Amino acid sequence: MDDTTSKSAILLIHCPDQKGIVISITEFIFKNGGNILYLDQHVDTGRQAFFMRIEWDLGDFVIVDEKIGEYFETLVASRFSMNWRLHFSDEVLRMALYVSKLPHCFYDILARYEAGEWQVEIPLIISNHADMQPAAERLGADFVHLPISRENREQQERRQLELLQEYRIDFIVLARYMQVLSDEFISHYPNRIINIHHSFLPAFPGARPYHSAHERGVKIIGATSHYATSELDAGPIIEQDVVRVSHEDSVEDMIRKGRDLEKVVLARAVWQHLHHTVLVYENRTVVFE
Repeated sequence: MDDTTSKSAILLIHCPDQKGIVISITEFIFKNGGNILYLDQHVDTGRQAFFMRIEWDLGDFVIVDEKIGEYFETLVASRFSMNWRLHFSDEVLRMALYVSKLPHCFYDILARYEAGEWQVEIPLIISNHADMQPAAERLGADFVHLPISRENREQQERRQLELLQEYRIDFIVLARYMQVLSDEFISHYPNRIINIHHSFLPAFPGARPYHSAHERGVKIIGATSHYATSELDAGPIIEQDVVRVSHEDSVEDMIRKGRDLEKVVLARAVWQHLHHTVLVYENRTVVFE
């Protein structure tokens, strides 16, 4: 946030759909001196669920930052049985980056970070291989090499959790980290672990999905970024995209195009998370533009 931009508050809300929600929220902001900068809402008529993202300027807001949540809960949220999260535009989240050997997503994130594209800190990089250590050191982040085997997986995950707490990590990005995280580990960071993978699942599972897809003559390839859950590759989807391919594309062409897409889709998902535009409900997301 630059010096000319006022600080703002952001509320993400979901609750049972009912009359009076929008006016109650906007009245709360208006009566306390706030100026609304953004408002978007959605009603899932099948589930009778209401969703909203609202942002307002705090320049003249009369409630101090530390008390906004308390006042909102008392005056508005409790009346409508709301689930809500409050954020502020000057927050700088701390991200841990997980990587194995595939470098494309990892280097793309580092490039965006160094270019100042995101308001984020990357104090910690964890890997089960040592290949990316020089890049991490150039960035100034601490690189921790934790090899994973069947025998030491539980121990290494405990060590990772200790590191994440020590470095005060807010969320994790799996930049093609080729290890399955345990349910216990994921439970410590619900909807705060962002994963990326190709979108050939479940039709083309295994270690060589591009080869299988090429043999079947697929016409599109894609990438999916989602929050990690206990069900492998089945968490709430944040971002997806596709690119067309043809019979002229070799396996190598498809891998190149797929990896390019993975970089972009993961970057979009991280951007959405950083800007608090993602609201998770059950195993789906509402992503506000």
